[in-house]
Amino acid sequence: MRNDNGTFRTARAYPGMDDHDNDDPFADLALDKAIHLRWTLRDIKAQRLTLSPVADDDLSLLAERGLVELSDGAPTLTDAGLDAIT
Repeated sequence: MRNDNGTFRTARAYPGMDDHDNDDPFADLALDKAIHLRWTLRDIKAQRLTLSPVADDDLSLLAERGLVELSDGAPTLTDAGLDAIT
């Protein structure tokens, strides 16, 4: 698509897509790391931790970003963590 000044602009999948990008807790990470962490959040939600244990580095990163909290020694998703995977 072209802007009024004749330059091209990026096509958006839907209106407001830029607003969603600002809410992405993994926007500053490489794509493969962001995908890995989203799958980690899904594993935590589904309680698949015996099959897919969470690495300490990943757990601390998720906790720093407010996506996970420890409850009785087990990670659980916060509301922000649930929002990140829905």
